[in-house]
Amino acid sequence: MKRSNRLVLLVGVFLAIVAFIGILLLSGGTKQTPENTVPTELPTVIATQDIPLGTAIRADQVKVEVKPVTGRDTDAFGDVSQVVGKIVREKVATGAAITATTLTGGQVGQIDHIDCPPTQRCMAVQVDQVSGVGTVIKTGDYVDMVVGFNVAVLTPDATGSNFTVVPGVDGSTVKLILQGMQVMGTLLPPPPAATQAQDPNAPAASPGTTLSGQQEIVVLSVTAQQAEVIKFAQLRADPTPSGITLLLRSAQDFIDPATGLPFENGPIPDATTGVIFKVLVDQYGVLPPNIVEVVLPTPKP
Repeated sequence: MKRSNRLVLLVGVFLAIVAFIGILLLSGGTKQTPENTVPTELPTVIATQDIPLGTAIRADQVKVEVKPVTGRDTDAFGDVSQVVGKIVREKVATGAAITATTLTGGQVGQIDHIDCPPTQRCMAVQVDQVSGVGTVIKTGDYVDMVVGFNVAVLTPDATGSNFTVVPGVDGSTVKLILQGMQVMGTLLPPPPAATQAQDPNAPAASPGTTLSGQQEIVVLSVTAQQAEVIKFAQLRADPTPSGITLLLRSAQDFIDPATGLPFENGPIPDATTGVIFKVLVDQYGVLPPNIVEVVLPTPKP
């Protein structure tokens, strides 16, 4: 009897162990996987100091903080490597998040507002694809302005009261008149709307630039004197408005390498000679045309 009691006891213990393992397996197999939870906080790149318009973001100007999703811009960046070295297209205040809008200035070719710098004036200039660097000038860029004029050469008559145009004299003159103006905004025409459904069997259009003569309005930050110069050029540049050409500058030309901040008065302007045909002949070796003197017979009385 004792032996059989032990056998029954061992069998009972074995069955209990098997039942326990079975329960664990069943509970593990039926355990529900928790659903993906929506994060309530996300890393956010913020400015540790004011970042001026048109400057490249430095590593010491930004850091990452964890921000609640409810108080975070949806287009904010989460890692400093995504923004360091990029040009800001709007001023960034200390503590503000770095967003996609910070780097693009908003929708390309549109202006929501213009924050004109103190003591400066904001003035619009119209350019096209050739005179406006392909119409890719953006907010925060720096530009120079070169202007061409076609000036008529006049000579007075014997009385000195009447003037006539001297024929055969080239009155073309070109000068880089203004340097280092900052762009405060740009305006582009809306993209053309589709006029008809595209043929599904038509070959895909190849990517590239369309030379459509597209116009662009570029709003510049200028001084009072520069505004007068630009207005005169708008009235007299030949041919208007393409007689005015904007030249794109490197943003690094306007940043003090010692401080990383924009120069207070900009870099020293480059000295230029201006160009007329004589300058091309004297300095660049352009050959002047031959002048042929024609002697006409004296008409008989």
